[in-house]
Amino acid sequence: MTDKNYFNQPDGLVTLTYPYEAIPVPDNGRYRLHNEIDDCIVCDLCAKICPVNCITIESVKATEEIGLTSDGTKKRLYAPVFDIDMAKCCYCGLCTTVCPTDCLTMTPVYDFAEVDIKNMIYHFTDLSPEQAEEKKQLLAKQQEEMAAAKAAALAARKQG
Repeated sequence: MTDKNYFNQPDGLVTLTYPYEAIPVPDNGRYRLHNEIDDCIVCDLCAKICPVNCITIESVKATEEIGLTSDGTKKRLYAPVFDIDMAKCCYCGLCTTVCPTDCLTMTPVYDFAEVDIKNMIYHFTDLSPEQAEEKKQLLAKQQEEMAAAKAAALAARKQG
């Protein structure tokens, strides 16, 4: 190189000291998914529309009043499993558009490299495995009691 001023450019962005500096990302960018589980009604729409099946949801019907989401929607289901495999995700954003409570969003975080691909599965749940099993048992017990009451009412109608 013969030009001594080659690296002394008078203006313009030349380099960033990443990760201390970053270029701003657009507001409508599609990056990492995040689910606000307290606002999730476990409707399963996101998992159904996902073209690559990266969202796994299990639901357990509640036997008692759970509460309300931030927009006032009643919660009727627990989510013992709500997993998003970001290694499979194609970042299409379809899951965020169908979410009725807007709890599933894409965050501005774009750098989430991992050494182990298992760390790309994000777990969003409101129950521990023990709590999930307890809720399943409560639901089964309630369903048995309802079936017994229905059978007793049916037997009483046949006799009378």
